Amino acid sequence: MKTDPDQIIKKRKQNCSKRNLAVTDQAMENISDVTVEECTKSRYLAPMRLKYKQNKEDKCWDLISEHDDVAVLLFNKSTDSFIFVRQFRPAIYLNNSKTEQKNDEVIIDTDKFPGSLGITYELCAGLIDKDVSPTEIAKMEIHEECGFDVPMESIEHVTSYRSGVGTTGSKQYLFYAEVTEEMRTGKGGGVVEEGEMIDVIEIPKSEVMTFVMDENINRPIGMMFAVLWYFQNKTKS
Repeated sequence: MKTDPDQIIKKRKQNCSKRNLAVTDQAMENISDVTVEECTKSRYLAPMRLKYKQNKEDKCWDLISEHDDVAVLLFNKSTDSFIFVRQFRPAIYLNNSKTEQKNDEVIIDTDKFPGSLGITYELCAGLIDKDVSPTEIAKMEIHEECGFDVPMESIEHVTSYRSGVGTTGSKQYLFYAEVTEEMRTGKGGGVVEEGEMIDVIEIPKSEVMTFVMDENINRPIGMMFAVLWYFQNKTKS
């Protein structure tokens, strides 16, 4: 049975007033008791080894199978700003930290490596893990993460591309949508019941290029590409 994104959004609108989606910097960065262990089973990832012959030579490659996903560049016409999301990413935190052995565990000392090292700024995005189109997933993610109810016909497909070409090869569908404050129906912040903790931030158009090119900020390449696409395709000459 296909999922109806409008019904999902309607249900989450009803639940919005029942929970506080505001996230403080202190709560998001309050990371403690970090250990690192082998992943033997995952709901989202499947490590595997691909064996093959290339020009009659035996080869193999270790890779990860994962869901395709969507990402959405959002522009708020009411504030002349871009809307991004801010969240803690464990993979970024691990790569910005160092592990150490303590007794029988591999740990990360959060006094030396605070949670702020794992904070990223990204496009609104989400996995394609439901039996609906990428555009419908984009619509749901815009509402879940950023709090705007955008009509399907207002969500523009930009392109799609492969990410993690050496490890996952998954496809990301990039979309663009314009919103106004009249379209805001919630606070966003993600789905708390699924463990999401997301801040919604706005960066003025006049400052966004400096922001996305700042190497001191953890941000994915898709975000940079999307902003460059905007200035090439959506601004008046």
